[in-house]
Amino acid sequence: MYLRHALGNHARVSNVYNDRMERINERMSTLKIIQLCLSLTVLLIAPCFDAFSATISVRLLYPSFAASWATTWIAKEAGYFTAEGLDVELIRVGGSTRMVAAMLGGSAPLIQAGASAALAATGAGGNVVIIAATGNVSTFHLMARPDIKQPSDLKGKKAGITTFGSTSDQVVRLALKQFGLEANKDVAILTFGAQPEAFAALQSGAVQVVPLSYPLYPKAAKLGMRELVKFSDLGFEDINGTVITTKSFLAQQRDTAMRFMRGFVRGMHRYRTDKEFSKRVLGKYGKITDDELLEGAWQDYAPTIQKVPRPSLKAIQFLIETQFKDKTPLPKPESFVDTSLVD
Repeated sequence: MYLRHALGNHARVSNVYNDRMERINERMSTLKIIQLCLSLTVLLIAPCFDAFSATISVRLLYPSFAASWATTWIAKEAGYFTAEGLDVELIRVGGSTRMVAAMLGGSAPLIQAGASAALAATGAGGNVVIIAATGNVSTFHLMARPDIKQPSDLKGKKAGITTFGSTSDQVVRLALKQFGLEANKDVAILTFGAQPEAFAALQSGAVQVVPLSYPLYPKAAKLGMRELVKFSDLGFEDINGTVITTKSFLAQQRDTAMRFMRGFVRGMHRYRTDKEFSKRVLGKYGKITDDELLEGAWQDYAPTIQKVPRPSLKAIQFLIETQFKDKTPLPKPESFVDTSLVD
């Protein structure tokens, strides 16, 4: 009896032990499965983390501290480029034609510059294309010295621009045509490299008329300069805040270009909808502390910003008719743009 009882107890203990071991083995198997799943998940998503952890450095050139070029500043300060895995270096280089030359020379893959400079390069067989524009309303004002009472007083005088072929060059020629005057015959055109330098020439009397945008044109007005033309009142579509690159960059680094464009579009929205943040950025880059000037800059430009940065073909057509008037047949506006990043 005792032996039978002992054997029974042993069997029960053995069964309990076996049950516990089975449960332990099951738990270990479950843990192994979980560990395996986690390992597989890490292996699958690791390339994605690597893709975004490797920050891509991109350089962009811009011509001046005018409000029309502020979208990239805002996108950078808001962290939108960083969110796309980009480290965008912004460098000011006065004059649109100078920037196109720098881009073609490999100094930067992206520039913000006047569209007319891109047309000149492409028309000459350059590898240049316009990929975006923030608006189609001109922000230029033609400012003249106090002794210029009316447009006819400009005859025999001098106009200041940034560089030949730049947007400032185009708007001066347009204004002179509206006044019945001929560039380089009735009015000499001098280049100064950038808007601040042209503004300084207007102040000194070296030239009598200069096209200016914010924040320089209200400064000119405070100094007693006269506004001869507000170009947005002339009824033609302009193209401003233009982003230009090369066809080879789009082909070879399309992912980088797309990341830039996503950050740029977010910057446009922030510019249009967040006045106080935009004013702080304008003040930082333009070194402006006068709130009246900053308010005016935002009020003057922000409402003109498009929701989609599609370049105006009508504005480009106008530039074509001005720049290629002796060419037959005239180039098509579509040949100068690539909207695949924004469409």
